[in-house]
Amino acid sequence: MGAKGANGTRDDKRSPGVTGRRVRRIFLVVLGLNLSVALAKAAFGLIAGSVSMVADAVHSGFDSLSNVVGIVALYFAAKPPDPEHPYGHGKIETLGTLVIGAMLLLTAAGIFFEGYQRLVEAVAPEITAVTVGVMVGTLVVNLVVSTYERRKGEEYRSQILIADSQHTKSDVFVSIAVLAGFLAVRLGFPEADPVIAFAIGLLIARMGIRVLYDAARVLTDTMNLPCDMELIRAVVMDVPGVTGYHDFRCRGKPDEILADIHITVGPALPVSRAHEISEVVERRLKEAVPGLAEVVVHIEPDDSP
Repeated sequence: MGAKGANGTRDDKRSPGVTGRRVRRIFLVVLGLNLSVALAKAAFGLIAGSVSMVADAVHSGFDSLSNVVGIVALYFAAKPPDPEHPYGHGKIETLGTLVIGAMLLLTAAGIFFEGYQRLVEAVAPEITAVTVGVMVGTLVVNLVVSTYERRKGEEYRSQILIADSQHTKSDVFVSIAVLAGFLAVRLGFPEADPVIAFAIGLLIARMGIRVLYDAARVLTDTMNLPCDMELIRAVVMDVPGVTGYHDFRCRGKPDEILADIHITVGPALPVSRAHEISEVVERRLKEAVPGLAEVVVHIEPDDSP
């Protein structure tokens, strides 16, 4: 995380509260763009008399719920610790990530069902210049939004923003499936339309399972190693008074890593001096390791010869 200033406070530019507010603002922007895409599909679908485009507009509007989930989850995750939650509310963000992963699986299930319907009862899609143009336009918008979310999610180490970028990307794949179906019909291969739908459904289902798996790892406190162990060693052993370390462990979200470490110091050191050394180790680790929110430093006497 950010470095501490002279007054001992963490750099505001990289503090969890500031990062959370920035991620929420990104969600609000993305929500506005997704609703705009849904309204465009609905408007042009009604003008062109395209039932399938209006249905796709409803689907895009429903997808905006993932943005709302992200905003609500981040709002509650940003709340400070309280007597019932002394470690804070950060895992609420991970619960929101689980919901988005489940929504991806529901999207995949809907595509599978639609592909099955097209397989047992062939329905020719409505192909006009308007429908193709709007689908291409919304595909480009969703691709830009998904890429933007992904990059910002990696920059802020936000698990839920990265998950939502996957959900936005699912709309890209749906649009590709629709356009590919249009092309298959034009080329005289309407039977390819449901096959394309099944393939896209499998791809989105894989994305959803990956999101759920990553969220489950956080909720089950799976050992995380986003930290460079060589960096950990260099930082700890560079602190004057530290003679060794062992049992470094970490867990949590990429933007909120919780860790503990055992360090050894000279057995003759006063308790106050050993405590000062542990504080230096804690401060330097937080400054050096991205995403490290808390680290508990255990002090042990060095009993080596």
